[in-house]
Amino acid sequence: MNMGSEYVNEDLFGLEDEDIGEEINSRTNVTNISSGGSNRGGSGGRTFSSKKPRQKGPMDHFFTPNAEMVVQNQRSGKMNQTTINDAYKKEARERACTLITRWMYEAAIPFNAVTYPSFQPMIEAIGQYGVGMKGPTFHEVRVTNLKKELALTKDLMKDHMVEWGKNGCSIMSDGWTDRKERTLTGEKMFELLDKWVEQVGEENVIQVITDNHSSYVMAGRLLELKRPHLYWTPCAAHCLDLMLEDIGKLPNIKRTLERAISLNGYIYNRSGLLNMMRRFTGQRELLRPAKTRFATAFITLSRLHEQKNNLRKMFTSSDWSDSKWAKEQKGKTIANIVLMPSFWNTIVFCLKVSGPLVRVLRLVDGEKKAPMGYIYEAMNRAKDAIVRSFNGNEEKYKEIFNIIDKRWEIQLHRPLHAAGYFLNPEFFYDKPEIEHDAEIMSDLYKCILRLTRDPAKQEKVVAEVSLFTNAQGLFGNELAVRTRKTRAPAEWWAAYGASAPNLQKFAMKVLNLTCSASGCERNWSIFENIHSKRRNRLDHQRLNDLVYIKYNRALKRRYNERNTIDPISLKDIDDSNEWLIGRMEDEDSHGGAQDDFVFDDDNLTWGDVARAAGAEEASLILELELEQAQA
Repeated sequence: MNMGSEYVNEDLFGLEDEDIGEEINSRTNVTNISSGGSNRGGSGGRTFSSKKPRQKGPMDHFFTPNAEMVVQNQRSGKMNQTTINDAYKKEARERACTLITRWMYEAAIPFNAVTYPSFQPMIEAIGQYGVGMKGPTFHEVRVTNLKKELALTKDLMKDHMVEWGKNGCSIMSDGWTDRKERTLTGEKMFELLDKWVEQVGEENVIQVITDNHSSYVMAGRLLELKRPHLYWTPCAAHCLDLMLEDIGKLPNIKRTLERAISLNGYIYNRSGLLNMMRRFTGQRELLRPAKTRFATAFITLSRLHEQKNNLRKMFTSSDWSDSKWAKEQKGKTIANIVLMPSFWNTIVFCLKVSGPLVRVLRLVDGEKKAPMGYIYEAMNRAKDAIVRSFNGNEEKYKEIFNIIDKRWEIQLHRPLHAAGYFLNPEFFYDKPEIEHDAEIMSDLYKCILRLTRDPAKQEKVVAEVSLFTNAQGLFGNELAVRTRKTRAPAEWWAAYGASAPNLQKFAMKVLNLTCSASGCERNWSIFENIHSKRRNRLDHQRLNDLVYIKYNRALKRRYNERNTIDPISLKDIDDSNEWLIGRMEDEDSHGGAQDDFVFDDDNLTWGDVARAAGAEEASLILELELEQAQA
């Protein structure tokens, strides 16, 4: 069979059957393909008429793969087979992407929306439908599908609700103020929290976590009085942030933070200077500190310290001296800050006292392991790390410890923390003194009395404690001993606690708890993202539904990725100051940052440069005071 070449469009080669009809319909110059072309004069050839795209029928519903599974297989490389249709598909994809992105541009959809896990399954589902799909209507998006998605999201909660009955749960609440900086009173907050305890079920609630505002403290006390079998717990992340805030108020540290903010702001507000900095730092950025987020400020000091030599070289280079900024009074002040040894010495001091606390802050907001069994030990290790970083010189950290102890003893430390410490096999079997610590044992028994309602079961729990302390029964099993430090405490108890079933249930309730209410802050971020100026007319219930769906979907993603984000490692606290353990001299001495060599093969120090440039503490203070007076 011969085919007339003038009737055959070369673009059709390599197309699948379903594509041929669509392509032929779109080209008016190709009307038929016959077995005998006109140049051969054949008349008996069979004619292939153009055909419509194949319409999918009911059976396709049963054989179409799940869109999310298809996406997973594509990402894992299981569907990377190359076909002769790839060239056409590439062109078709470009057309589709053009239309998708055009819609995003017109609707002002954020670019990062395409990174959401739900984006690619949506594209796959559209492709599975085939030609002619009509998009969802305004009503379907606003009402019909919103209700469906809300129901599906609530279905995700069913397993968690079952878990509430087994191991209990925590209710978290974040602070709230209106535009006039007013907050709910303690009584109103108590009523709100009590309503949610009633809704979840008092028997399922182990603790209610809030921040440390006075109204929340009052609400927590009232809640404990009314509900004698649950705890009010202050948010550990908020307490740690308050510790860092108090440390940041110390005059020497406050002055250094302000200088760091001035340095960052001066560089980042001048694009030419920012490019110069990036050349000297190898494209490394300096984070901008914020006075209201003290952990961020101390982390920024760490980045500044890493780039200390590069920043010094930049402000003594010809690039800087020849620039217009070097002639400005503000530029001279910033250069003096960078060249001043006392600035860098104080940064080292800040990092020595804040580094371990920032590590603990990250720990209490972790995802992989519940932090309740770790926070007690983490605070002890943080203080030990600070002591070692100053070589045991109490005069240098005494004031810092007063701040830490005040927040820990008055606000943060609760009986649940001590009970979690006792029940964590990673620590208990390595530290026999835990069993003989009166404070820890007292808090343990307080928790048993409060969380175990039946007096008979309370006695059984206490009786089984000796099995755990003496490693009897399954507690002494070879696997149990081997995995004391490698498995999450709650998982360890679930696997090896059957010898003490009553204590096992109590331990899992405690060790599965969180210590922080920072998840609520993420909820506010989602609320602000949805309730924008463009969408401020959403009715209250629809707004709540959107936040509920978005936040719970985000929680599910974080849970699925829990093995790759924020692992708890107490070793991080021990080693957090390892690179800072070296000696730090007083500001008026000739050690510390002053003794750093400018060049490895020369005796010139940065102290010599600072003195030559006039970057002394007293002169800089006068310059800053003059600037403030002029402002």
